[in-house]
Amino acid sequence: MGSPASPEEGVRVAAARSSVIDSFRSCGLTGVHIDKEELRRRLIMPKYLRIAIRNSIRFKDPNSVDENQPADENAEHPEAPMVVFINSRSGGRHGPELKQRLHQLIAEEQVFDLQDVKPHEFVLYGLGCLEKLASLGDQCAKEIREKVRVVVAGGDGTVGWVLGCLGELYRLHREPVPPVGIIPLGTGNDLARSFGWGGSFPFAWKSAVKRTLDRASTGQLCRLDSWHVVMSTPMDEEIKLPHSLKPTEDCALDEGLEYEGQLPEKSSCLGGVFYNYYSIGMDAQVAYGFHHLRNEKPYLANGPIANKLIYSGYTCSQGWFFTPCTSDPSLRGLRNILRMHVKKVNCTEWEKVPVPSSVRAIVALNLHNYASGRNPWGNLKPEYLEKRGFVEAHVDDGLLEIFGLKQGWHASFVMVELISAKHLAQAAAIRLEIRGGEWNNAYMQMDGEPWKQPLSKDYSTFVEIKRVPFHSLMIHGE
Repeated sequence: MGSPASPEEGVRVAAARSSVIDSFRSCGLTGVHIDKEELRRRLIMPKYLRIAIRNSIRFKDPNSVDENQPADENAEHPEAPMVVFINSRSGGRHGPELKQRLHQLIAEEQVFDLQDVKPHEFVLYGLGCLEKLASLGDQCAKEIREKVRVVVAGGDGTVGWVLGCLGELYRLHREPVPPVGIIPLGTGNDLARSFGWGGSFPFAWKSAVKRTLDRASTGQLCRLDSWHVVMSTPMDEEIKLPHSLKPTEDCALDEGLEYEGQLPEKSSCLGGVFYNYYSIGMDAQVAYGFHHLRNEKPYLANGPIANKLIYSGYTCSQGWFFTPCTSDPSLRGLRNILRMHVKKVNCTEWEKVPVPSSVRAIVALNLHNYASGRNPWGNLKPEYLEKRGFVEAHVDDGLLEIFGLKQGWHASFVMVELISAKHLAQAAAIRLEIRGGEWNNAYMQMDGEPWKQPLSKDYSTFVEIKRVPFHSLMIHGE
């Protein structure tokens, strides 16, 4: 049987996985001079609005503005008003130097360190302040609220966190929603790669930051699917959750699918959103180990190369390569604990998808990039797509590509794109039912943020994934 991958896509595949090329592309060494003062003129908001936004966030009150203070009628609204969020703990921790550089390019009040200001605070109070002033007749505030763009300096988890908070504007009917550009500071940076921002923090970063802000101010807008996750678990243990997952009262699972086991009298519910992928199994366990090390010994994880070496070490130590699946219950295939159903494109009925016994990680992927720019789904030939009932994958097609990874050797060949991953399904909705048995925990992750989920022997944990009914807006960096 021939490979399902299309050979004519080789150039795009090579470009997607080349961190070196991405780094050069991000450097801004394009020969185009960007005038610093002209850039500041296009990005910086009038001082009275910057102060009003800062005070509204500080006092957590969008109505803290003085209604009797007249608007500055002489203030000119910038062409592309912008705010920047920095995660100083992402990647090699370039945050402090980057913040200093950004203060030279745009106003200090328009740069938010996520250690101090959370994205939801900016949405509630910062944007709320602009909306309040606009309602009082401030035309400059109105223009800025309609045009403001956001740049996130961080990894995939940080970008997803900001996108999730901005997405609340749809639910609250507070459009327009600001589009998002990216300065890649994480390890994988798959969201940044997917939208033309490069795969790593560039070595010529001072010039690159200016170039990035310029691109973010004029870049084309693209649509991105986002996916809502609801988890119902019989365990009431307190666990450390990623930013993208929160306790919720809304735990309405689809009643069109019967449960295999008994339901507990009481269950805990979690909800969240992801943009790139959700996974369960060995890959999440490796990521979980890395994140714990980064938190406990941050001096070891001081850059993308060091991070990837540590990832490789955890991959070996967790038995991905060298421990047979039969030797330890915690390392057996996911089929022993998991039952999966999907809704396919344009279908309303759930369909059971068999999980092969060899699969030790299952990934539901939204983007073409995974694990630092790899494309494990592959660029599939039209005849293979037709045979499997698949369609060509896009980031805004309302579908997730579900694939499995076996042991480490299989995953390694997938990551260097010698072979494709184990194609399981293409789905508009997913339901996982997980029963612990001899497993006390299952490792999961969403957009690079892993956690350890306790499991029950007697009752099932349910994970249901459905598309959010609106698109996120991304700024393309090329």
